[in-house]
Amino acid sequence: MAEEAVHWLQIRPEGTYLDATVGLGGHAEAIARQLTTGRLVGIDRDAQALELARERLKPYGERVTLVQAQFSKIDEVARNLKLRPADGLLADLGVSSFQLDTAARGFSFRHAGPLDMRMDLDWEMTAAEIVNRTPESELADLLYHFGEERDSRRIARAIVRARPIRGTEHLAKVVAGARASRGRQKLHPATKTFLALRIAVNRELEELGQFLMRAPATLAPGGRWVVLSYHSLEDRLVKRQFQERSREGLMRILTRKVVRPSGAEVAANPRARSAKMRVAEKLEPAPSPAEPLAS
Repeated sequence: MAEEAVHWLQIRPEGTYLDATVGLGGHAEAIARQLTTGRLVGIDRDAQALELARERLKPYGERVTLVQAQFSKIDEVARNLKLRPADGLLADLGVSSFQLDTAARGFSFRHAGPLDMRMDLDWEMTAAEIVNRTPESELADLLYHFGEERDSRRIARAIVRARPIRGTEHLAKVVAGARASRGRQKLHPATKTFLALRIAVNRELEELGQFLMRAPATLAPGGRWVVLSYHSLEDRLVKRQFQERSREGLMRILTRKVVRPSGAEVAANPRARSAKMRVAEKLEPAPSPAEPLAS
């Protein structure tokens, strides 16, 4: 949804913009293309993706700065760069196509690979550790809360019995065998299990919570904040944060209903089908009450 993101950001050629999850640089390039004297700072925790983005964005020279960091630390990044308050902020949540399609990263049940799932390869916890070491009841709770998996207890029991789980294909086979049959399914049986494990490995909901709290401080009054989410847990947090900021008079919600990808985009990129875009604008701070006159 690069076109929609750029539309809502209302890019100004001299403006300052933050891409909190730069990935391979698709959104970043769409922003940088419209800058003249402006500046774009892109952040990502994945060093491999960042190197590819750096190559892609090289033609834009000093207009673009890339930083390896967790997006939960967005305020620290802006402070360290002495960045002026941004005119626009974009966050495209979740896993990237690059990560999904790289078998060695272990994000997808469609490719044989190790049970890794780390967005930052310096991160200690891997999916293999969770799958092979977590007690059954805790594993079931994790699958239920992070994956919204109705068959979580049956799947957790099957995983424990099949230990050690050796890789993505092995895990997908175990999960598929444990799922209750409910007729024709749109999703692969292991989809929710892999989602839950990925969220747990990368502490995605904790990271998102911190980002949502800290991000508004990096925006200038009138600055636009665009967030793309891909599952209900993410979208719920974003929606709640926007609503709270709106009630406090700090933000104005611009998208009363979520913006979804067009049919043409879904046809070209099926992974976009679950995307939900929400947009808010930072308001000018309310004026302080006038000091009472001295008698």
